[in-house]
Amino acid sequence: MSTEILMWAQVRDSSLLKNVAELAGEGKKLSQAVGGKLSAVLIGKNVAGMTKDLGDLGVQKVYLADDPALEHYSTESYCSVFTKVFEKCKPFAVIMGATFLGRDLSARFAGRIRGALVPDAIAWKFENGKIKPSRPMYAGKVIADISLPSDATPVVTLRVNVFPPAVKTSGASPEIEKIVAPNVKDSLRTVCTGIVKTAGALIDVTEADIVFSGGRGMAAEGNFKMMFDIAKSIGAAVGASRAAVDAGWIPHAHQVGQTGKTVTPTLYIACGISGSIQHLAGMSSSKIIVAVNKDPDANIFKVANYGIVGDLFQVLPVLGEEIRKLRAH
Repeated sequence: MSTEILMWAQVRDSSLLKNVAELAGEGKKLSQAVGGKLSAVLIGKNVAGMTKDLGDLGVQKVYLADDPALEHYSTESYCSVFTKVFEKCKPFAVIMGATFLGRDLSARFAGRIRGALVPDAIAWKFENGKIKPSRPMYAGKVIADISLPSDATPVVTLRVNVFPPAVKTSGASPEIEKIVAPNVKDSLRTVCTGIVKTAGALIDVTEADIVFSGGRGMAAEGNFKMMFDIAKSIGAAVGASRAAVDAGWIPHAHQVGQTGKTVTPTLYIACGISGSIQHLAGMSSSKIIVAVNKDPDANIFKVANYGIVGDLFQVLPVLGEEIRKLRAH
């Protein structure tokens, strides 16, 4: 095992994801703790131009797999690339963002190398030459410090929006090692022929700084249009409770909670959401929570920093306008 720290530089729509900077920030701290270097795996089509951006974030080496066959994510092909890199460098630890794809890839990869998988970490310590990540368990009721075996490589996914991003500087260009993807076409069991984006889709809720979420109190599918309009005007994402998704008012991709996505935005605005324990598990780590509900005894107020008891259809437009004014300054 080397002292190299390996991270996944995930790409979407020809750009590095926001959480790549967060991974770079934590990766640099960990590489300094073990006395090693920070490296990144960059996979995709026409992604070579992003190596300089990774260098500016403090990445010292990039394993580059630039291949038209890797344009779209597939578990089999991306895991094959990661495994090939792993066999080359035998890293001290591997870190990825706890995105949908990050969770998928990390699990397959950890199984492939017989690594020690820790999903959704929100903190970590370095003690006695070993990394000790911390993660929420039991719907956020417990924060567990995970002790890892010494004979397995840690594979850790970091929750998005929890860790500070690396400060971008005009650093030296990283060392680049090209990786030839092993039999990509032969490893594919499914082929992605294209991606059709959902009409009206905004920022993914897991990556947004501001999230507006609607629940049963939204009353109808058409009422979410108001929330989408406000969110679009201030660069926010739209989330929803399971009740709203189950009612068919909004797609599952927007669902926040134990059976949806976990979010940690700077500002989370819950509109017409009662605050079930399953929903709280997905958003209670938000830095500031504002709850709007006409029921003064709603459970959501127990975790809210600010609460507004009132009709969301009267409150939401005013709240959106005030946020718009603040962000304009």
